[in-house]
Parts: sequence; structure tokens; C-alpha cells
Amino acid sequence: MKTSVIDEIRRFSLSYPEVHEHIDGFGHISFRVKDKPFVIIGETLSIKTLPATQEILLEQSGYIKAPYIGRHGWVLVEIEEVGWQTIEGLIREGYLIVAPKRLINHVRNG
Repeated sequence: MKTSVIDEIRRFSLSYPEVHEHIDGFGHISFRVKDKPFVIIGETLSIKTLPATQEILLEQSGYIKAPYIGRHGWVLVEIEEVGWQTIEGLIREGYLIVAPKRLINHVRNG
């Protein structure tokens, strides 16, 4: 994935409270809050979604159920097809799913 794309995803993801970036032994980048990932970047972009959101997204082009973790709401996002505004919204949803309630209230009220 291009560095500029990763930088843009990084900017969105790190804009939320208490998010940190983690790189695993395979070079995959994830963005986490309280060590719970909500965005994973490898060869593709994967974002955590609610099961209902995942169902809706999978009916559209640009989304694929993520292998192995798809049963937990994760989708692969084809960036070129979806667009940045949508990606930013999905990153927000992913954050809100995994963040502790005190941080969620801060994001919603801030």
C-alpha cells in the first residue's frame, strides 16, 4: 500500500483519544485503543464494523468480508472504489466499537 495512503489512514486513526499504532512481526500496521484493533493495514485495508454495517457494506462494491476475522465484523475496503469520506466514517465507527465508554463519550461530545 502506498505511503501516502497509509499516512492518510494514520492521520484519521490517530485523531481519536488514546489510539496507538502497532506494527506486528509481519509488518502489518494496526491502530488500537486499549490494545483492541479497529484498523489493520497489510496488503489491504481492514476496518472493524458492526455486524449490521458489515451486512450492508458487503452488498456494495468495494467491500469484501475479511478472511479469518470477517466473522467479527471486519471488512476489507477497496480505497479507490469507496472514497476517503466513507473511509473516515468507517474508521470512526471502528473506534467507537472498541473504545471504552469514557472515550466514546469524549468523542461524541467533543
